[in-house]
Amino acid sequence: MARSNRPVSSRQGWWLLATALAASLPLTQHLPLWLSLAAGTAFAWRAALTWRQWHLPPRWLVVLLVIAGTAGVFLQYRTILGRTPGIELLVVFLALKLLELRTARDTVATALLGYFLVLGQFLFTQTIPTALLACLTVLITTAALLAAGDDRPKPWQQLRRAALMLAQALPFMLLLFVLFPRVQGPLWGIPQDRFAAVSGLSDTMSPGSIAQLSQSDAIAFRVQFKDTVPAQSRLYWRGPVMPLFDGRSWRVAQTLGAYPAVPYAGLGAPVDYEVTLEPHGKFWLFALEMPATLPPDSALTSDYQPIARQAVRSRLRYTQQAWPEAIAGVSESSGILRDALALPKDGNPRTRAISAAWRAQHGDDGAAILAAAENLFRRQLLIYTLNPPLLGTDIVDEFLFDTKRGFCEHFAAAFVFALRAAGVPARVVAGYQGGEVNPVDGYLVVRQYDAHAWAEAWIAGRGWVRVDPTAISAPTRISSNLANAVPVGEELPFLTRGNLAWLKELRYRLDAVTNGWNQWVLGYNPQRQRDLLASLGLNEPDWRSMTAVLSVLGGTVMLALTGWILRNRLRVDPALAAWRRFTARLARRGVAWQAWEGPQAFAERAARQAPLHAERIREIAALYARLRYGAAPRPSDLIRLKAEIAAFKP
Repeated sequence: MARSNRPVSSRQGWWLLATALAASLPLTQHLPLWLSLAAGTAFAWRAALTWRQWHLPPRWLVVLLVIAGTAGVFLQYRTILGRTPGIELLVVFLALKLLELRTARDTVATALLGYFLVLGQFLFTQTIPTALLACLTVLITTAALLAAGDDRPKPWQQLRRAALMLAQALPFMLLLFVLFPRVQGPLWGIPQDRFAAVSGLSDTMSPGSIAQLSQSDAIAFRVQFKDTVPAQSRLYWRGPVMPLFDGRSWRVAQTLGAYPAVPYAGLGAPVDYEVTLEPHGKFWLFALEMPATLPPDSALTSDYQPIARQAVRSRLRYTQQAWPEAIAGVSESSGILRDALALPKDGNPRTRAISAAWRAQHGDDGAAILAAAENLFRRQLLIYTLNPPLLGTDIVDEFLFDTKRGFCEHFAAAFVFALRAAGVPARVVAGYQGGEVNPVDGYLVVRQYDAHAWAEAWIAGRGWVRVDPTAISAPTRISSNLANAVPVGEELPFLTRGNLAWLKELRYRLDAVTNGWNQWVLGYNPQRQRDLLASLGLNEPDWRSMTAVLSVLGGTVMLALTGWILRNRLRVDPALAAWRRFTARLARRGVAWQAWEGPQAFAERAARQAPLHAERIREIAALYARLRYGAAPRPSDLIRLKAEIAAFKP
């Protein structure tokens, strides 16, 4: 009890300030400006208190600051519950706890708050840099906790002690991570109070909306194929289907999952693959056209759009099959076909006139009208560009006959409009096209700049047929990549530029490392655990066998660590070993040596408690101090110290 009531020393104050800074700085991007400034002020105040040795502020002032900080968080979010308010309250408490450091007990409480904030970092992001920063913070916090018991070692010595302790715990952490039963869901999943904005496709499409994604290098998803990666021109990743048109924007129909399994037939051997989907906040899943199977807890909408039962708020991995060709929607419902023909009453008169001519010439022959629409797009010599000009009211007419410059959404929207005006049901399909194989790990990486839109037309007897009008004017966009399709001189996403080969090689390696982290750390779910254990010979293990394996491996690690400690114990400084024997003898007589106590101070205290042996105690302490801290101790001093201690029998 007396030890826990010792006053906080200057060194302990600096260690705790370092802990608070290391734990709080990574969270500043998630904190409001007022809280970052307030916490910074409290940290500066603590530094001044430690440097100048000023008195701590009165308790009533700290209490008022706690109330003010809590009220500020409540006013910010109208609650103090949830991820972000909870983390902000911890920052408030940590910053203000520094202003009332009075005893060793306060140092322990402050260090524990630091550990909690390390956990809080992973509630926002779980990247490798976050993990490295967390490891550094844990190291500093552990050193601060050690300093709470003994602040005499130098900073590098304290950090070394902390690193050694954490290294001893590392084998147990790995064992528990690998063998402890996993729970379904993300590693750091909690109900979130506010979802951060994520980049990706929207449920609406208007001129220029997908073009904005073309400047983003963010990863949409990764794909691992069981066999050979299909040709680039066959990599159409189906996403939101948009049959509704209001004259300017296309949007998805608000339909729930209509099919628990695929309702159409496929042609050819299916392609097996696994998708690791980044969170995008929507319900849809991306599938290689046409999906032959559906992931667990998903369904297919009436327009064959795979959707999940819950919005994709965290990284999701699922396996699927796809048919290279499929016959879908031959007996399509009248309601869906009616939606696929709907157009505003007026607008785009030139396109309507051409479509009416197709209708008059070909009648109900949808295939002939489709061929006529493709011929129109070839004759117009349209230009694929990342910087399409702004369009007015008649967006289809202006694109086809005036500007003749557009991105994939312009091509798809104009094509679908022309088909509908000619009486052919059609709709816009958004998703991604292509991707890039990472040669380091073999995964196909699909980025936001691979976002694409194409058309789907319904032809009697054939069902829904995919038509990509962009491929008519810019075939290299489909067969190659975005950089080869746009006009020379246009600004490209940074990582698509061909003159940065060294950067691309570096990106491949970083992506592979990140993907391994996502797959085997963040994505280490029950299935991954079963696969790993099966590779180790543990097929379908139950809790009894898992407990036995954990016990055996944990005991083995414990024995190894014990042997290592015993081996290092033999290397203890002989003077220190002799001193410990001496203090142990005094401790049995009620005079206990404290680890923070110097030999001279202990000798004076012991001499007062054992006055009959005062001279011998002071002599032994002086010999030990000369051996441990003297500039040039004599070899004979050690022999004499051991002899004195051996003869000392209080």
